[in-house]
Amino acid sequence: MRTKFLFALLAVGLAGCTVGPDYVRPNMATNPTWHEADALAARQVAAPAPSLDAWWKGFNDPELVAIVDRVMAQNLDLAASTARVAQARAAAAHAQADRMPSGSLDGSVARQHQSTRSPLGTIASAFPGYERDQTIQDIGAGASWETDLAGGLRRGAEAADAEYQAAEATHVGVRISLAAEAADAYFRVRGAQERIAIAEEQIKNESGLVDLVRLRAEHGVGTARETAQSEALLLQARATIPPLKIELETQLNRLDVLMGAAPGTYAAEIGGAGKSYLVPGVDAAGGPAALLRRRPDVIAAERELAASNARIGVAVSEYYPSVSLSALLGFSTLGAGHLLTGAAFQPQGALGLHWRLFDFGRVDAEVQQARGANAEALAKYRASMLRATEDVENAIVSLSQLEAQHALLTDEVDAHIRARDAAQDAYKGGAISLIEVLDEDRQLLASRDLLAQVHANDARSAVAAFRALGGGWDAPRDDVATTEH
Repeated sequence: MRTKFLFALLAVGLAGCTVGPDYVRPNMATNPTWHEADALAARQVAAPAPSLDAWWKGFNDPELVAIVDRVMAQNLDLAASTARVAQARAAAAHAQADRMPSGSLDGSVARQHQSTRSPLGTIASAFPGYERDQTIQDIGAGASWETDLAGGLRRGAEAADAEYQAAEATHVGVRISLAAEAADAYFRVRGAQERIAIAEEQIKNESGLVDLVRLRAEHGVGTARETAQSEALLLQARATIPPLKIELETQLNRLDVLMGAAPGTYAAEIGGAGKSYLVPGVDAAGGPAALLRRRPDVIAAERELAASNARIGVAVSEYYPSVSLSALLGFSTLGAGHLLTGAAFQPQGALGLHWRLFDFGRVDAEVQQARGANAEALAKYRASMLRATEDVENAIVSLSQLEAQHALLTDEVDAHIRARDAAQDAYKGGAISLIEVLDEDRQLLASRDLLAQVHANDARSAVAAFRALGGGWDAPRDDVATTEH
């Protein structure tokens, strides 16, 4: 009766029963369009929207393209991420191999001089022909297979495969982040360079004004107070240079490290390159739903959810017995020269059964833990989609508003230049005091510096938009999207 029961269990295992819930990807409700879609459509762009797969080429800046190419080839964080993907791939292959039979070949030769005082030696030494010097030879080929009655190994393989896919998506996310980090640092470099050039031009203008005031003072027209005021404004302009140089050098160092090089390696090359670039359009077609197949963090979260779902099946399978089959074909002999003989042949077969019948709720706890992990993964998946949508909306509104500010600041700078020139002419003619000229200079410097900041931040906002949209890799089409289990 017991034998029939074991064979019945074996038949069930061979039938491929799999416990636990089958995975169904959750339906994520999304808005049909972006909340800031109108602002994005109203942009007056200097260049057309580039392909999201290689968005950094849309800025029409060869130096930026070269930097991103170096980052993709040399970055050490990317190399570490590649290694993590290889580990996940190996773990998935191992989990698949656990479902297959395994075989082994073992052999040994042992030479011993047996003690006559040992339990075996004491008995054997009493018989005629006893030899204390012995050679023990063994050789055998074995095979074993766990039949996976409840499908726990299959669920484990599903989980490992999903985790491998999550690792791949995370790796893609690292690539996207590094490209965006490099572009962000590059535009901060360009912003710092532009602001330094503005400050140096302002210093040159202020130096000319100081010379004029001193000359007027020498001829008795100006006063010592005016001379001190003009000198103070010149020093104020010079004081803006050191913080800007700190920004420039730290961002150059940041770029070098992103490119896998020591700080200072590419600084001269980047610092000497041209400083012109265009801020392109941004293609956000597809709306928020496109993030489900483009954003690597959303894809990774969905794959982690699939893995946690499979882990429930692994835990549930512990309610059921596991059956293993094993066989051994071998030879064993105590004397040399008789190993491969019929007398030394010793085959063996075994049928094993393991069933956790009484464990005081351990399996129940493992199942509840797996279900809790699945609920957590579902919440993280939904949260990742909300954060992704938030990133895009924030990037769009920043981009549109910065461009509006850029247009206003351009007009403001033009107005300050006219006012400053008119004030200087009026001062030379004695119509106004020096304080009015100095005030116009201060306002002009502040406006030009802010315009340079906004120009760089405009490009950085475009980078943030491309990053938020999942740009930087060849996303799967709808018909080849991630497989559901």
